[in-house]
Amino acid sequence: MKTVVISLGGSILIPTLEKNKIEEYVPVLKKIAARHQLFVVVGGGGEARRYIEVARALGIDEGTADEIGILFTRLNATLLISALHDAAYPKVAENHAEAKKFAEAGKIVVMGGITPGQTTDAVAAVLAERVRADVFINVTSVDGIYSADPKKVKTATRFETLTPTQLLKIVGSTALTAGSNTVLDIVAARVVERSHIPLVVLDGSKPKNLSSAILTGKFTGTIVSDKKKKPLPL
Repeated sequence: MKTVVISLGGSILIPTLEKNKIEEYVPVLKKIAARHQLFVVVGGGGEARRYIEVARALGIDEGTADEIGILFTRLNATLLISALHDAAYPKVAENHAEAKKFAEAGKIVVMGGITPGQTTDAVAAVLAERVRADVFINVTSVDGIYSADPKKVKTATRFETLTPTQLLKIVGSTALTAGSNTVLDIVAARVVERSHIPLVVLDGSKPKNLSSAILTGKFTGTIVSDKKKKPLPL
């Protein structure tokens, strides 16, 4: 059994409450968990960013706005846990030590944010390091890492593979503010570099892309690794 850590973007899982994809992701996550130890870190999504925007308009500082965002990530995590029923540990892990402890039950462990100033991607990257994951997967709204934002630059090039050093050069100029929504933040990228755990970035708009990537190795995305062996399938 391998260990898989997934950073599941809130903009993918719950862009809005009305357009959530929780029901679609439940069978996919259960299928993966039947073969591997699975940890899922859930982001805040569109609803969290709406609250953060209101907080800023009220003159609330970025640290407090971050804490509001963390509450939303944990609310989203609670929704996912409830939908997974007995397949998931029944409580949201509030730190990495709890996540490791909960995993002893052999169930899917779900968590959200932890610390102001740290994105859920960074939380997931550190978790991957702490649990010695075989692969760290970032499920986002684009099909990999590009030379520029593909939503803004039509000529942007998608990378099939990158080294951790190359990844750092790409994300190094990313601004870190409450509710930031980028393919990967600088903290997560640095953890990927030091841990030597392979990172896979893929499009999560179709949940089956995730299970296909992990179980068959068929996916469109970017692999970030300094190892010659491909990390997927497991």
